[in-house]
Amino acid sequence: MPSPSQPESNGGAKKRVSRRRKTAHLKQVPDRLALREEIQDRCYQICEKLDKSRPLSKDEMEKLARALLEEMNLPETYLGWTLVMMTSAFWRDQVSAIPPERRLFLLPHCLKHAEGCPADYDQFGLDCKTCGACSIADYRTQAEELGYRVLVAEGSPIVMKILVSGYVDAVVGVACLNVLEKAFDKILLAGIPCMAVPLHSSDCRNTSVDEQWVFDMIHLPHREPQQKTATYVHLMRAAQEMFDRQELTRLIAPQRQTEATANAELADLPNLDPIAATERLAIDFIGRGGKYSRPFTTLAVYDSLTGGQGTSPDGAAHVAGYTDAVKRSALAIETFHKASLVHDDIEDDDEFRYGEPTVHRQFGVSTGINLGDYMIGLGYRLVSREVKTLGPEVVAKIVDQLAEAHMRLSEGQGAELMWRDSASKVLTPIDALKIYALKTSPAFEAALHCGIALAKTQEDYRDQMRKFARHVGVAFQILNDLKDWLGDSDNKLSAGNDIIGGRPTVLWALALQNLKEDRKNELIQIANDPDLTAAAKIQRVRSLYLEGGVFVAAQQLVEKYRAKAEEIADEIDPEPFRRLLYYLVDSILETTEDHKPTIVIPTSQLEFPLAAPTS
Repeated sequence: MPSPSQPESNGGAKKRVSRRRKTAHLKQVPDRLALREEIQDRCYQICEKLDKSRPLSKDEMEKLARALLEEMNLPETYLGWTLVMMTSAFWRDQVSAIPPERRLFLLPHCLKHAEGCPADYDQFGLDCKTCGACSIADYRTQAEELGYRVLVAEGSPIVMKILVSGYVDAVVGVACLNVLEKAFDKILLAGIPCMAVPLHSSDCRNTSVDEQWVFDMIHLPHREPQQKTATYVHLMRAAQEMFDRQELTRLIAPQRQTEATANAELADLPNLDPIAATERLAIDFIGRGGKYSRPFTTLAVYDSLTGGQGTSPDGAAHVAGYTDAVKRSALAIETFHKASLVHDDIEDDDEFRYGEPTVHRQFGVSTGINLGDYMIGLGYRLVSREVKTLGPEVVAKIVDQLAEAHMRLSEGQGAELMWRDSASKVLTPIDALKIYALKTSPAFEAALHCGIALAKTQEDYRDQMRKFARHVGVAFQILNDLKDWLGDSDNKLSAGNDIIGGRPTVLWALALQNLKEDRKNELIQIANDPDLTAAAKIQRVRSLYLEGGVFVAAQQLVEKYRAKAEEIADEIDPEPFRRLLYYLVDSILETTEDHKPTIVIPTSQLEFPLAAPTS
């Protein structure tokens, strides 16, 4: 049987095949060390022959892993484990190219002894006391002696923050296959060098690992690779660096700031200079939080259409040369987005944003409205004053796109508010999706078009980008609806907020479409019942959503719109732009294999009896 070979690059036949499915049955770890070593060795042999100039997608890695299992006559159940081995083999040279002091070593909590562990937890994870009772201390001590930064934690958000902040350039880790699937995917998508050793089980208590493999991984010598792989990390860092307070202030060029107002506590601003307070509040909120995905998108599109040097090994130096006009244009997109968030929080009376009280909860509704208006003006000014550097035609294109996005977003928000305040709660899935297309897609589309305009390309991508943004935006909003039932540490402290806030979601529309008439009426009665507590309302709605197959149907819609977005990307040239669009689909629509809604409500609020959820 022939050996696995390099998957065909999307630079050739432009067709992407993505398969999203359940993977729990594919996560068996080979039970014999000799077999694990044989598979690992074969992965290294295969990857030695691969072109490493660009990252392989998960689908391409899976193709290699499946071919290997078939070659060795091994069951499909080993696929997840083999994927980790193949991925680690592919990235080994790139990890080796990073000196140990620029590598992050991730360890799981579950290697500790479940009983009697003296370690505490902080915001970064487990604070190991190096008592010697488990292997965590041994790994940590050796890694730190080599210069590694060590983190005993799981999950991609904190890791991505550390990477994008520029503290490390590569990640090596130990984790179960469940965690590796969820946490490492996004890191690898971005082209960040990464290796892992899987735990022998996903039991999360007193598990084991191939210890020598871990020691070999952290002792990987530092040497230059024969070929370096493209990465988006330079562009990610450039986007984030724009929001560091000093750089953000420089780019905005505040007109009223004084030393006193720049350093004052926000609560003291009205007493110091009430006129300068709005400007300072705007700078503070623009830089307060978020993933900065929109400015990254603008910078990455601009880069992909001007040679793609920002993803090269020397990309950091190239990106550092971007003009202030390019940076301000990308910043304008985020400024508009932040303005919409302030207004949206007021209209929905949300309590939290980025884990803090919303602006109107801190400073009042009137100040919140005014601050949002100010940031809209600031967004236009960031672009309009670059006529000399960008040229009037480019500025006109960007301003026109921003204005159109602003109007369409307002139409979508207006439709949502009118539905929320209406006595009728009838909503069809198609109407919900239309609202989503207006609320979520315009800002993303503006970010894409802004990068295109900055690149001054002759190609007209307007129609393609509108469709692409609509498909991605709709899928993202559906995922956001699903996450509302899982809780969201960034913006929400409990699940089911969309029901309490009376927002028109596709979940609600699917329930009305799928439920029988009596259950449909029950759903509407629950939503309109003023005597039901929030906790009781959420639990009963959840029960009906499960009965109507709402969560499954919503996930199917996500995959439908994901596929539509990828079909648009299939037809895009040049190749760096097409590859970026694939990356945006995968990173924005990041999801786990199952959405099993759980309710995050303090026990004291629960009321019984409640409708029992059906599965």
